[in-house]
Amino acid sequence: MDYSQFLYMSEELSLLAVIVIIFLADLFLCGKDEKGIACTTEGGECPACGCNFRTVFPVVLMLIHTVLNLLPCCGECCMGTAAFGGMYVHTPMMTIVKSVLNIGVIVVFLMASQWLNRPENRIKMGEFHSVVLFTLLGMYFMISSGHFIMFFIGLELASIPMTALVAYDKKQYESAEAGAKFILLALFSSALLLYGISLIYGVTGTLYLDEIGARLDVNLLSVLGLVLFISGMGFKISLVPFHLWTADTYQGAPTVVTGYLSVISKGSAAFVLMTVLMKVFGSAAFEGLWSVGFFWIIIVSITIANLFAIRQKNLKRFMAFSAISQAGYLILGIMGGTAQGMTSLVFYLFVYMAANLGAFAVLNVVEQNSGKIGMDDYDGLYQTNPKLAFLMTLCLFSLAGIPPFAGFFSKFFVFMAAFNAGYHLLVFIALVNTVISLYYYLLIVKAMYIKQSETPIPTFKSDCGTRAALTICIIGVVLLGIASVVYNYIDCFSYGLI
Repeated sequence: MDYSQFLYMSEELSLLAVIVIIFLADLFLCGKDEKGIACTTEGGECPACGCNFRTVFPVVLMLIHTVLNLLPCCGECCMGTAAFGGMYVHTPMMTIVKSVLNIGVIVVFLMASQWLNRPENRIKMGEFHSVVLFTLLGMYFMISSGHFIMFFIGLELASIPMTALVAYDKKQYESAEAGAKFILLALFSSALLLYGISLIYGVTGTLYLDEIGARLDVNLLSVLGLVLFISGMGFKISLVPFHLWTADTYQGAPTVVTGYLSVISKGSAAFVLMTVLMKVFGSAAFEGLWSVGFFWIIIVSITIANLFAIRQKNLKRFMAFSAISQAGYLILGIMGGTAQGMTSLVFYLFVYMAANLGAFAVLNVVEQNSGKIGMDDYDGLYQTNPKLAFLMTLCLFSLAGIPPFAGFFSKFFVFMAAFNAGYHLLVFIALVNTVISLYYYLLIVKAMYIKQSETPIPTFKSDCGTRAALTICIIGVVLLGIASVVYNYIDCFSYGLI
């Protein structure tokens, strides 16, 4: 065996090193009494800002890991490489997607600082960081898989630890219930997906993605395998009609975990879905089949999610239906399987990550300081916490696609990609739904700025981690749309069917 092949997996090995270091640091530096480095003030209490060695150290390690692997190299490396007989593949676009996910994880770690320093969570702080990074490692394997076995290993490595995150507050009934629902539906979706893969293997006799694409013909078994594969991935991305777990899981999971689940795992699954469709089902006959399916899935996902979001009073459930709607827009980039579609999908993921994590950072800090999560609780927030209300407004405007924020440009690019691929009616329906989404996003803005409350959320000071997370998100919301170099750079490494 040529062990030099492991050098092609530099990103995965770097992340694994981060996981090991965090695990050892948590093991040797933090005792059960939480003394010493874990808490820096007298009496064993953590500082009010929420920042200490245990919360800052993982962020620093992830920053180093991200900088080392941030941008794809130029020259021969841009041609892509393969290792272990083609089971592991690497392209510059995969490096870009992994870097986007890294930035999202850094933001999640920052916004989790205050929550992790609560007395009931302090002893479990190291486990949170480790489990999050294990899910990220699974997403890495999914993204770089050239073989269905590698893909499935990555999928399960990302899904099973996610259940532990959803049920992190195991003594809370809602969190335990959310974890149970998530694992049951995750197993069900994995079973559908694995059954679809087995049918594809039965037809072609191979599990290598490139070889399947060359051998696969349209017949009953291959079409059924395609349907089951899309169904399994639909659960991961929260597309209608595979979305029923989303609202309950988002509501029951800790707010930090909900933010992570709504962006990071969804984004990686959408990119992998497009990659598999292009490699395995990229022939003209198959493209016609899955394009028709996604045409209707996108319409019902955006429309039903928008209509249900209007009815929500719990903001975590509200953001759940918002995430289902955003997933529909994200999948628009898949239509046609073009290089332009891949560029728009990755750019949309980057912008959506900044806006959605920014909104969840506000929800989390308000919940940690007041215990309130309902929409009516936000009445008059501008009077008591004007900065948070303003930042929340910027994130919501980006999610709604209002210019000049980055969300407008990300929606424009996915619309343009779908339009150029010939899906004019689909783009029109998506545009109509964008108007509907603007209405329900403005409901929160109305509550914060116009409505008054007899018991408003009290004035409080955000912790350092939340302020840093919001700074990163707002920079992304404001600058990503203006800095066209980001979109152009991503476009240099895109690939598609045509």
